[in-house]
Amino acid sequence: MASVVVRVWIMNDWNRQIIEEFRANAGKVGSFGDAPMVILSTIGAKTGQLREIPLVALVDGDRLYVFASRAGSPKNPDWYYNLKANPEIVVEQGDESFRARVEELPEAEGQEKLRQQAGLMPQFGEYVELAAPRVIPTFSITRL
Repeated sequence: MASVVVRVWIMNDWNRQIIEEFRANAGKVGSFGDAPMVILSTIGAKTGQLREIPLVALVDGDRLYVFASRAGSPKNPDWYYNLKANPEIVVEQGDESFRARVEELPEAEGQEKLRQQAGLMPQFGEYVELAAPRVIPTFSITRL
Protein backbone atom coordinates (compact mmCIF):
# COMPACT_ATOMS: atom_id res chain seq x y z
CA MET A 1 0.00 0.00 0.00
CA ALA A 2 2.84 2.42 0.76
CA SER A 3 4.13 2.15 -2.81
CA VAL A 4 0.74 3.29 -4.11
CA VAL A 5 0.79 6.33 -1.81
CA VAL A 6 4.36 7.16 -2.86
CA ARG A 7 3.44 6.78 -6.56
CA VAL A 8 0.45 9.07 -6.17
CA TRP A 9 2.59 11.65 -4.36
CA ILE A 10 5.28 11.45 -7.04
CA MET A 11 2.68 11.88 -9.81
CA ASN A 12 1.07 14.80 -8.00
CA ASP A 13 4.50 16.38 -7.45
CA TRP A 14 5.40 15.82 -11.11
CA ASN A 15 2.09 17.35 -12.25
CA ARG A 16 2.64 20.30 -9.91
CA GLN A 17 6.07 20.93 -11.45
CA ILE A 18 4.64 20.70 -14.99
CA ILE A 19 1.83 23.12 -14.08
CA GLU A 20 4.29 25.61 -12.56
CA GLU A 21 6.51 25.50 -15.65
CA PHE A 22 3.45 25.81 -17.94
CA ARG A 23 2.23 28.92 -16.12
CA ALA A 24 5.68 30.50 -15.94
CA ASN A 25 6.26 30.04 -19.69
CA ALA A 26 2.88 30.83 -21.34
CA GLY A 27 2.03 27.16 -21.85
CA LYS A 28 5.45 25.84 -22.83
CA VAL A 29 6.96 22.92 -20.94
CA GLY A 30 10.54 22.03 -21.87
CA SER A 31 10.23 18.27 -21.44
CA PHE A 32 7.31 18.27 -23.93
CA GLY A 33 9.06 20.30 -26.64
CA ASP A 34 6.57 22.01 -28.95
CA ALA A 35 3.68 19.73 -27.99
CA PRO A 36 0.51 21.74 -27.36
CA MET A 37 -0.14 21.61 -23.64
CA VAL A 38 -3.30 22.42 -21.71
CA ILE A 39 -4.26 22.38 -18.06
CA LEU A 40 -7.76 21.14 -17.31
CA SER A 41 -9.32 22.36 -14.07
CA THR A 42 -11.96 19.82 -13.14
CA ILE A 43 -14.13 18.99 -10.16
CA GLY A 44 -13.40 15.64 -8.52
CA ALA A 45 -16.18 13.10 -9.13
CA LYS A 46 -15.94 11.72 -5.59
CA THR A 47 -14.48 14.61 -3.62
CA GLY A 48 -16.00 17.67 -5.25
CA GLN A 49 -12.56 19.28 -4.95
CA LEU A 50 -10.75 21.23 -7.66
CA ARG A 51 -8.30 19.10 -9.63
CA GLU A 52 -5.79 20.33 -12.19
CA ILE A 53 -4.28 18.05 -14.80
CA PRO A 54 -1.66 18.99 -17.39
CA LEU A 55 -2.15 17.20 -20.69
CA VAL A 56 -0.83 17.17 -24.23
CA ALA A 57 -3.70 18.12 -26.53
CA LEU A 58 -4.44 17.69 -30.19
CA VAL A 59 -5.23 21.01 -31.85
CA ASP A 60 -7.37 20.50 -34.94
CA GLY A 61 -8.49 23.84 -36.35
CA ASP A 62 -10.32 25.62 -33.55
CA ARG A 63 -10.99 22.38 -31.66
CA LEU A 64 -8.99 20.75 -28.88
CA TYR A 65 -8.93 17.06 -28.03
CA VAL A 66 -7.45 15.20 -25.07
CA PHE A 67 -6.89 11.50 -24.61
CA ALA A 68 -7.37 9.44 -21.45
CA SER A 69 -4.31 7.33 -22.25
CA ARG A 70 -2.73 7.13 -18.81
CA ALA A 71 0.47 6.30 -20.72
CA GLY A 72 -1.04 3.01 -21.92
CA SER A 73 -2.31 1.76 -18.57
CA PRO A 74 -5.09 -0.84 -18.61
CA LYS A 75 -7.20 1.60 -16.54
CA ASN A 76 -8.59 5.04 -17.29
CA PRO A 77 -6.97 7.95 -15.42
CA ASP A 78 -8.88 9.41 -12.49
CA TRP A 79 -9.52 12.63 -14.41
CA TYR A 80 -11.59 10.63 -16.94
CA TYR A 81 -14.24 10.05 -14.25
CA ASN A 82 -14.07 13.69 -13.18
CA LEU A 83 -14.85 14.82 -16.74
CA LYS A 84 -17.68 12.31 -17.08
CA ALA A 85 -19.26 13.51 -13.81
CA ASN A 86 -18.56 17.23 -14.32
CA PRO A 87 -18.09 18.10 -18.01
CA GLU A 88 -17.91 21.88 -17.51
CA ILE A 89 -14.29 22.79 -16.90
CA VAL A 90 -11.74 25.58 -17.15
CA VAL A 91 -8.97 25.18 -19.72
CA GLU A 92 -5.61 26.93 -19.73
CA GLN A 93 -3.94 27.07 -23.13
CA GLY A 94 -0.86 29.20 -23.56
CA ASP A 95 -1.46 32.29 -21.44
CA GLU A 96 -5.24 32.13 -21.92
CA SER A 97 -7.88 30.64 -19.64
CA PHE A 98 -11.45 29.87 -20.70
CA ARG A 99 -14.56 27.98 -19.65
CA ALA A 100 -15.32 24.90 -21.71
CA ARG A 101 -17.40 21.77 -21.93
CA VAL A 102 -15.96 18.35 -22.70
CA GLU A 103 -17.67 15.52 -24.49
CA GLU A 104 -16.43 11.97 -24.88
CA LEU A 105 -16.39 11.13 -28.56
CA PRO A 106 -17.97 7.97 -29.96
CA GLU A 107 -15.35 5.23 -30.20
CA ALA A 108 -14.74 5.38 -33.98
CA GLU A 109 -14.39 9.17 -34.02
CA GLY A 110 -12.21 9.12 -30.91
CA GLN A 111 -9.91 6.48 -32.36
CA GLU A 112 -9.54 8.54 -35.55
CA LYS A 113 -8.44 11.55 -33.48
CA LEU A 114 -6.07 9.30 -31.53
CA ARG A 115 -4.51 8.06 -34.80
CA GLN A 116 -4.11 11.70 -35.85
CA GLN A 117 -2.36 12.42 -32.54
CA ALA A 118 -0.13 9.35 -32.93
CA GLY A 119 0.92 10.67 -36.35
CA LEU A 120 2.20 13.79 -34.61
CA MET A 121 3.46 12.11 -31.45
CA PRO A 122 4.26 8.41 -31.94
CA GLN A 123 4.15 7.61 -28.21
CA PHE A 124 0.35 7.87 -28.42
CA GLY A 125 0.42 4.89 -30.81
CA GLU A 126 2.46 3.03 -28.21
CA TYR A 127 -0.12 3.90 -25.56
CA VAL A 128 -2.84 2.32 -27.73
CA GLU A 129 -0.87 -0.93 -27.94
CA LEU A 130 -0.05 -0.97 -24.23
CA ALA A 131 -3.65 -0.23 -23.18
CA ALA A 132 -5.23 -2.96 -25.34
CA PRO A 133 -7.84 -4.29 -25.01
CA ARG A 134 -8.90 -1.03 -23.28
CA VAL A 135 -9.94 1.58 -25.81
CA ILE A 136 -8.45 4.96 -24.93
CA PRO A 137 -11.26 7.51 -24.59
CA THR A 138 -11.05 10.82 -26.46
CA PHE A 139 -12.68 14.05 -25.34
CA SER A 140 -13.43 17.10 -27.44
CA ILE A 141 -13.21 20.47 -25.74
CA THR A 142 -15.66 23.19 -26.74
CA ARG A 143 -15.40 26.77 -25.50
CA LEU A 144 -18.45 28.11 -23.72
